[in-house]
Formats: sequence, structure tokens, C-alpha cells
Amino acid sequence: MKFGTIYEEYLRAEQDKYLAKCSHVQYKRLKKVLKRCRVGRSSQADDTNAEQQEGNDESSDICQCSSCTLCDQLFFTELTKEASEIAGCFSSRVQRLLQLHVPSGLHRYIWRIRQCFIDDQHIMVQEGRMLLNYVTMNAIAIRKILKKYDKIHGSVSGRDFKIKMQTEHIELLQSPWLIELGAFHLNCNDSDADECEGLLKNVFFKNFSCDLTGAQPVLTMTISETVKYEYSLTCPICLNHCILISTKQPHVTGIIQPIDIIKWRYLKDTLFNPYALSCGHLFCKACACGAASVYIFEGVKSAPPDAKCPVCRADGVFGHAVHMTELDLLLKTRNKDYWRQRLREERTEMVKQSKEYWDSQAMLSMGI
Repeated sequence: MKFGTIYEEYLRAEQDKYLAKCSHVQYKRLKKVLKRCRVGRSSQADDTNAEQQEGNDESSDICQCSSCTLCDQLFFTELTKEASEIAGCFSSRVQRLLQLHVPSGLHRYIWRIRQCFIDDQHIMVQEGRMLLNYVTMNAIAIRKILKKYDKIHGSVSGRDFKIKMQTEHIELLQSPWLIELGAFHLNCNDSDADECEGLLKNVFFKNFSCDLTGAQPVLTMTISETVKYEYSLTCPICLNHCILISTKQPHVTGIIQPIDIIKWRYLKDTLFNPYALSCGHLFCKACACGAASVYIFEGVKSAPPDAKCPVCRADGVFGHAVHMTELDLLLKTRNKDYWRQRLREERTEMVKQSKEYWDSQAMLSMGI
């Protein structure tokens, strides 16, 4: 079955029931735009070259230009608008879902009282699964329509558009809320549930896994046989710091056993209190603040506008950083000792920075 048919069936099955107000890729309409371009270019070729037989060569129906005005006026403008709306809809729906799962302040007490009468966890899991299908189907639709554009035009404009989507932070599979949604499912699977409900949930939750014991901690989400997401849970700054320490102290390998070295690395480069920058890269809060030259107690979002991501060097990515609360809860649950150790280290560093800050303010006020 072709993807267009699968996509239309998905829209009929899911769109009316759950996503009535959410945008989606107009896959069928965009294909018609490309078809009109192909027909128009082939007819133009027939007018300029009367000797060429119609339909003699399939490649004659395909325009070999790197840029097509007929397509570009409608195609990329429409696709950019749809991708932005889908990314916004997905992030807002996931945020609302996670606020119900991990409430704070007064909402926490209201939620606990509500749980005494109604168990909404099963409904929340269903909505989370729907959102995963929503972002996956639209991401595949965008990928296929861009591939078709490049095939018809013999260009790389579709590939360049993917890079543009990443730059503008509307790439669906790069969204930090997708990682939060995967962590949410794992947290729900770890929580207490009725036996019957647990059996029903395990059919879906078995496709989610979080491995913190390997050489590289990773979060895996398997949506189908062909769609699998893997996200590294390693902080690049922590990992780089561990490598620097190991190179500066070569005698460590002669004292510590190999298994202890692996554990030592694991305790140092796994994310703690993670934040996702707008570019999609994950960092510990302390590492992100250090990279932006701000104090930990000031927060990641207080970074200056010209602060750059330590990995991709993109600027302006700290202002809309996302605190990964579900991922932090998952890491805390899976390894409590490690989480407590990092919490102590962060608090110690925060107190040290606070003392330095107020000492400098006092000296500044005295004119020293």
C-alpha cells in the first residue's frame, strides 16, 4: 500500500477523533503541485522540440532545473507553514499533557485529590500514543514529499530544505518534546498500575527502553518496524571533561580496574537536570549555564542572546531552552544514587557561585 493511502486512512481514523484542531501536512495537495509542475514542464519541452515524441522517454516529463518557480511559489511556502504549525501544535499538546502528569504547586494537590476518584493515567497514555503517531506520520510525509520534489526536479532543494527546517527549529524529530514524551511513557510504565491495565499497557510500552548501563546511555523509542528513534543521554560537556581528566591522568588506568573506569565514566557524563536548547542538543543545567557564562542560580534562559551552543555553534538557542522534567524524573528513578550525588555537586557549586557573586557585588558597591 502506498504511503499516500496510508496517510489518508490515518487522517480519517485519528484526525476527527483526537486532532480536530491540529494542523497536518497536506500531502495530497502538495503532490498535485508537483504533478502540475511535471505536466507543465513536459508540455513546454514538447513545444520547443517538435521532433521529440510524447512519452518516448520518462525523463522528459521531469524538469531538470535546480529551482522551479512554479513549485517554489506554492510548495516550500506551504510546507514551511505546515511544519511550523505542526511543531507548535505538537509542543503545546505535549506540554499540556506533561503538566498533568508532573504538576507543581497548587495543581499537585488538586491532582492528588482527583486521583482518589478518577484514574486519568490510561487516558493520558492514549493521548501520548496519539501524539507519537501524529508527529511520526507528519515527519514521514514531509520526508517523502521532499524526496519526490528532488526526484522530479533533479535537484537537492528538498535536502537543503531539511537543513533549513533544522536551522529554524521546526524539524519534528528534533523536538525535545518528543524525548519528553518517550520519557513520559517510561515513567508511566514504571509507576504503579492495576494488573489488568498494566497488561494492556505493556503491549505498547515494550517499544520504549532506556539503557543507562552501557558505554553510552540512550533512550530508544520503536514506533513501528521501520520507525525507530534513538536519543543519546550523554552530556557533551561532561563527556569532554571526562576525556580531559583521563588524558591528564594516565596513571588512573593502572590503579582502577576496567569495570570501575566504565562506572566512573557513566557517573560523570550522563545527563543531570537536563535542558534542551532550541537547536535540539541536550546539556546538564550546570554545563549549559557554564557554556553561556551565567551563574547556575540565574538559570539557562538568562544567557545573553549571542551565546552559542557548544556543539553546533548556533546562537540565540538559550532563550527558549526546555527543562526536561520527565527525562530528569526518569533518570532519577532509574539511578537514585547517581541522581543524589549529582544533586549534591550542583548545590555545592551553586552555593559557591552565589558566594562569589555577592562578594563581587559587595566589593563593587564599596568601590573596591
